[in-house]
Amino acid sequence: MAAQAAKRINKVGFLVAMQEEAAPFIGALKLQKRAPHARAPIVVHEGSYKDAKVLVYSPGVVDGKSLVGTDAAFLTAFLAAEDGLDLFVNAGTCGGFSKRGGKVGDVYCCDEFKHHDRRVPIPGYDAMCVGHRRATPAPGLVSKLGLKTGLCTTGNSLDCSPTDAPIIEESGAVCKDMEAASLAHAAELSGTPFLAIKVVTDIVDGPHATQDEFLANLSTASKALQKV
Repeated sequence: MAAQAAKRINKVGFLVAMQEEAAPFIGALKLQKRAPHARAPIVVHEGSYKDAKVLVYSPGVVDGKSLVGTDAAFLTAFLAAEDGLDLFVNAGTCGGFSKRGGKVGDVYCCDEFKHHDRRVPIPGYDAMCVGHRRATPAPGLVSKLGLKTGLCTTGNSLDCSPTDAPIIEESGAVCKDMEAASLAHAAELSGTPFLAIKVVTDIVDGPHATQDEFLANLSTASKALQKV
């Protein structure tokens, strides 16, 4: 019984990169906006669900656009750790790969993370920059919700460049995004258990332009996140 009590999750933080992704979740749980952070543009909404405290973190907005990418994500996660979270979850969208069975609307619980655009061909630095971190195992969640699993590869561009493509292929990634690997790093530094739940908005190796498919499916995917 004591071991079970030690694992109880009382405070969960969700990092959602874009305001459009976060809005349905914030609305469904009726979360309240916290006062602005003194040192960063991050936006925090908080409230409760059942017996747990819930916090939703977004990196912020500049000129009406959500701050995206690894820099903003890492800073937000690092500051979120100050709240003493029991679990940190990256809830967001991603690109999928048809060659690995990915389809728009698929939901993944990513279990590994790497960077694909940190190319430093110096022994030791190469592995450090790519990184290879793992999520906290969640077999019960995966089984109950029927989620797909696999590696998420992270970079700072929405498209997939000819330089990035072979690196991503070699990694065997099933998801491509712009924040998860950096969030996994920040969670590791703070000792916070970490999960990443991703909904596919676009197919990286598909026939449509990434930005067009992403924008067309963003609203639907964002609403799907709150059902997970």
